[in-house]
Amino acid sequence: MSDPTPPPGDLSGFQPSSPPPPPQQAPLSARVPEKVARGVFTTGQVVLDGPKEFVVDFFQHLTRPHQVVARVVMTPQTISELIAALKQNIENFSKAFGPPPVLPLPQPGRTNLQELYDNFKVPDDMLSGVYANGVLIGHSPSEFFFDFLTGFFPAAAVSARVFLPAGQAPRFLTALENGMKQYKTKMSGQQPPQQPPRDV
Repeated sequence: MSDPTPPPGDLSGFQPSSPPPPPQQAPLSARVPEKVARGVFTTGQVVLDGPKEFVVDFFQHLTRPHQVVARVVMTPQTISELIAALKQNIENFSKAFGPPPVLPLPQPGRTNLQELYDNFKVPDDMLSGVYANGVLIGHSPSEFFFDFLTGFFPAAAVSARVFLPAGQAPRFLTALENGMKQYKTKMSGQQPPQQPPRDV
C-alpha cells in the first residue's frame, strides 16, 4: 500500500509509513553522469582547509590557458578517508609496479595564494565546486584515477573524475596530510605556522 498523501500545502505531522531506505549501491555501482564520465587530467593540486571543509583544486598547466579543471569540496572526515585510501593505493601500486617515479621538487620561492590564482583562473561555473563524501581510487602502471562520490538517496553518483600521473600521487598524499595537520592545529586553538600553498 502506498503512503498516505498529505493535504496540499499542509505537511505538518505527515510521516511516511517507513523511512526511505538508504542507498543500496556500493561505490563501485555509483552512477557516472555524462558530464563527468570523461574525467579531467591534472598536473598539480592545491589543498585549502577551512573551518568546516576542505577544498581541493586540481590544476592543468601543460598548455595555456592554465586553469583549474576540477574543484572538490569535502569534510575533514572525508579527507581523512581519502588520505587512508590513497596511502593504501600507493602501497598496492608499489607492490605491483615498484615505487612511483620521483618527480623534481618544485622550484623554491613559490608564489603566494593570490598570485597562484591570478595565474590559474577558476571558471565561474566551478567557483562553488562539487561536493563529495566518498572516493574510489584506482591505478594503472602510469596513472591514478579518483572518482569522487556522493552517496545520497536514491543512488550514489560520481561528482568528479580526476586522473593524475603516478609520480604525483605521493606528493598529493603529502599535501593532504599537511592540510589535515594544519586543520587539526587550528581546531586545537594553536597558531599554525605560516606555510605557502600546498600545491604539488
